[in-house]
Amino acid sequence: MNDLASFSSLLSPEGQALLDDVRDITPGQELAVATRLRRGHPADLVSAAIAQARLRQRAAAKFGEGDARRMYFTANGVEQATRTSVATHRAEEFEALGVRSVADLCCGIGGDAIALARAGISVLAVDRDPLTCEVARANARALGLDGLIEVRKADVTEVDTEPYDAVFVDPARRGGGRGGGRIFDPEAYSPPLSWAVGAALGARHAALKIAPGIPHEAIPDAADAEWISDGGDVKEAVLWFGTEPGRMRATLLPGPRALTGHGLPDPEVRPVGRYLYEPDGAVIRAHLVADVAEEVGGGLIDEMIAYVTSDTLHATPYATAYEITDQLPFNVKRLKALLREREVGILTVKKRGSAVEPEELRRKALPKRHGPHAVTVFLTRVAGAPTMLLGAPAQPVTAAASPEPKNERP
Repeated sequence: MNDLASFSSLLSPEGQALLDDVRDITPGQELAVATRLRRGHPADLVSAAIAQARLRQRAAAKFGEGDARRMYFTANGVEQATRTSVATHRAEEFEALGVRSVADLCCGIGGDAIALARAGISVLAVDRDPLTCEVARANARALGLDGLIEVRKADVTEVDTEPYDAVFVDPARRGGGRGGGRIFDPEAYSPPLSWAVGAALGARHAALKIAPGIPHEAIPDAADAEWISDGGDVKEAVLWFGTEPGRMRATLLPGPRALTGHGLPDPEVRPVGRYLYEPDGAVIRAHLVADVAEEVGGGLIDEMIAYVTSDTLHATPYATAYEITDQLPFNVKRLKALLREREVGILTVKKRGSAVEPEELRRKALPKRHGPHAVTVFLTRVAGAPTMLLGAPAQPVTAAASPEPKNERP
């Protein structure tokens, strides 16, 4: 049975009954459950149902358990689909632009189409893969959105998008075959970024989903570039057209909170102060560290490192603040002794500009717990020198002054 036939069988009454039967199956139960079910059902159908249950469980992290239990997935679809929180944010952006219809090109299993439809926007969802189209169509039906979502199997480069208010393109950014690796060259996307930009420029409004690591020099002048993080993890970048050309912004979810760049020069390098600010990944990708530095009255610890330091504590959603207690040259033996002296039992290791792996340092510096205290160590460079900064998440400012960071020299 091919993949399309196997999926179609899941939509039959027998397939639906099996999906209900295996909904909460755990990996340790799969063999026993499969053996039992194959006594009364085709083996291929049982295997398809168990595989789908496994995919639904994986998808819950992106789509929420309620939707994931009703939706259908492919292995690639789960991996590549937009997280619901991000898709909802994008749909709200389209809605705010007055968009009432969208041509969703390279729609995948329909994650973005679902969010758009839930915003009341009608969607033409296009993909060239027959199985992917069937899955997207089934998802629209399962969520009661098939009245707003039309799924069409076609080559996206041949679709007439003129009748639609906006175009959304999510090119494939992985190589072919199972487990294909990420593609970093925008012209190796499928379709290439240059084609997607051409399609966007021909529409009233458009959004192109791209990898967050795209070089800034590859961003067209006509684009409004947005980097999105969710819960502190960078998820994607989007090039908007028909909005504000040249704008650079970082959007943090939940919220959303948006930081827009003002074209500031790079901050000056200064000595490490009482506080260290770790900018959100979307802020770093959008090259807006200077805007955070201005907000907190700080500078960089090194001209090539995206850590901001300041002598004062400022509340900002765009960076996490840490109070620094110690600054010392990189020395595992010294760190190990310090952790023992301070009865540390929990060590968090962060790095930027260091070749040392955090887990390796954690294993060497804290082979066993010494007590109840927690420390965060930053492996980084300060004015070009390998350095360890020790501290903890900053607490609200109190009247009592804290000691200045201790500086140890080799």
